[in-house]
Amino acid sequence: MLSTRVLTQRDLARLVDVRLAIRVVRGAFQAMARGEAVMPPKVYLPLAPYGDFRAMPAWIKRPAAAGLKWVNVHPGNPRRGLPTVMGLIIINDPATGIPWAILDGVLITQLRTAAAGAVAAQALARPDSRVMGLLGCGAQAPAQLLALNEVFQLRRIKVWGYHPGEAQRFCRQMRRRLPRVRFEACATVESCVRDTEVLVTLTPSRHPLVKREWLREGVHINAMGADAPGKQELDPKILRAATVVVDEREQAVHGGELNVPVRKGQFHPRQIYASLGDMLIGRRRWRRARQEITVFDSTGLAIHDVALGAAAFHRARRRGIGHAFRFFSPSGV
Repeated sequence: MLSTRVLTQRDLARLVDVRLAIRVVRGAFQAMARGEAVMPPKVYLPLAPYGDFRAMPAWIKRPAAAGLKWVNVHPGNPRRGLPTVMGLIIINDPATGIPWAILDGVLITQLRTAAAGAVAAQALARPDSRVMGLLGCGAQAPAQLLALNEVFQLRRIKVWGYHPGEAQRFCRQMRRRLPRVRFEACATVESCVRDTEVLVTLTPSRHPLVKREWLREGVHINAMGADAPGKQELDPKILRAATVVVDEREQAVHGGELNVPVRKGQFHPRQIYASLGDMLIGRRRWRRARQEITVFDSTGLAIHDVALGAAAFHRARRRGIGHAFRFFSPSGV
């Protein structure tokens, strides 16, 4: 098979959903912990003053796939009527190098990021958590909420947004999708954080937004916003008081929530409790006490893009979805 299947965002919406993403992402975390995957560090290509590109390669043993995500972050794009983040994912046959598929990367990124948060919260949060706080109402927010709703019986969701009216609009939109959940738009970060049992931070902040004294005992935090050097959402006091779990140690230290506190000497990498994969395969214990504060530092892993992209490709091939092109001939000319 030498053809390459091209899958648009519309195609992918027919092929993948949050439930599949949670299952695939959990398996990829476990594969990493068992040494059945390879994921070199994320490479940044800065394009000042416009933004940057990020190249994210990975390989997973089972189901066998290799690939690359090429994604941009251009903060000025909304003024041009364009998305801030766009991306493509290339999925290859690891045995031959044949490019199986070229996929839109936006939906895959949203789903795999949300799934990582759901898998982490299921492992670390109190199982009876019902109140969720959401800091940030951007493109990632609906997927995060829906993924957590798959693993918890959410009853109340508190939302804060950067811009006036943003949280109210988000709540109105999501009430239609989750009519049994009570939504509350919050005027301040503090009011959103207080009394929350699972807190998700989704902002591009470069200074701490969440203070230690606002947190209730036993809260779990998915710190999702810091995905590049200089970004930071949490008071370092929170990290020192919490059990800190990361998606991948090197990325977390250099570009995740930990990057600024580590650079300033406010947190040491030795204080990381575990990677999530190690916990999922039983190498480290899960939540150890009901009053324990837990933090999951998510940086976004290429192995999740490749694993979910490969799952989408195999479904597309079985169902005849997408357009297949032959870029290479058997003779190579």
